[in-house]
Order: sequence, then C-alpha cells, then structure tokens
Amino acid sequence: MAFYDTLFQLGMDLTRSSTAQEEDRREAARVAHEDRKDFFIERDGVRFAGTHLIVDLFGARRLDDIQHIKRTLERCVDVAGATLLHIHLHHFTPNGGVSGVAVLAESHISIHSWPEANYAALDVFMCGDANPQNCVEVLCEAFDAEDVVLTTHHRGSKLEDRSWRAARAKQVPVRHKSVKKAEAA
Repeated sequence: MAFYDTLFQLGMDLTRSSTAQEEDRREAARVAHEDRKDFFIERDGVRFAGTHLIVDLFGARRLDDIQHIKRTLERCVDVAGATLLHIHLHHFTPNGGVSGVAVLAESHISIHSWPEANYAALDVFMCGDANPQNCVEVLCEAFDAEDVVLTTHHRGSKLEDRSWRAARAKQVPVRHKSVKKAEAA
C-alpha cells in the first residue's frame, strides 16, 4: 500500500493515466514509424547510436523562469532538427530551481538548475539526423552563461562490429511515402 501512496504523491496513480502519460500516448499516435529519425548512424567511419552532450552552464541567468526555460528547450529542438513529443518541467522551492525534460522522437534534453549558484546542468541526447551541437549556442545565449563546459560522447560507439550487424539485421526497412508513390507509377 505504501508503494501506491508514494506513486500517488508523485503523480503516478497506477489506477489511472497521468497527464504526461496521456500526452505521450496522443503524441505517439502522431509519430508514424516512417517519420522516425532515431536510427543508428555512421559519421567519419564511426558507428554509434547518437550524440550525447553534457552541458554545464556557469554564471547563468533566468534559471528560475520556467516559461523561459520551456521556450529555450523548444528553440533547441527546432535548431537541432528534432521532433518534440512532450515537455515536462517542475519548479522547486525555496530556491526556484527547475528540473525537467523535453522528450523527443530522437531522445531527450534534460535540465536541472540551481539559480542560487547561477548554474545549470543539461543533458542533450539525440539520435539519427538531429544535430544536438546546435543547441549549445541557444543555451548559452538564452541563459547568458559566462562559461560553458561541454562534453561529447557518441553513445554505443564501443559496440563490437558483430553487434552492429545484428542490430542492423533486426531493423525493419523503412518505406517512405515518396518511395511508395514512385513504385506505383
């Protein structure tokens, strides 16, 4: 019983869907398989699942402005060429920090801010054709950061070649609408 009480306090009542779950379900219906951009890629001879950026902003401002943070995450999604599914942000008291995530078809962008220290920790992970590096300038400008520390990691780049072959063999071929029309002609 304590488990269910804890989930309920967190907004996760198992007997009914949460608002976020309902929004995700509606968004999932709109994102068709052929529109997915979250496939394994190869760049400069390296195969990987996606690019993961760890972004630390120091001397940053407006880290307690939840609407500004939401607009900034939306701009990041736009400049990266990603597909936004849902944004969920939470405002903490008494320091006013914000924690949240933008869920993407290509993965996610997350933020946790400490306005009292003028610091924000962000995590930008995107697969496929999205360009997460484009988010860094948007974040620096939006939060007027004095300094940024950026770490880049290519997720899955350490997989053995046979593992990539196995993953590739399991992929269902994607048929785009334009291909179907060309075949019908």
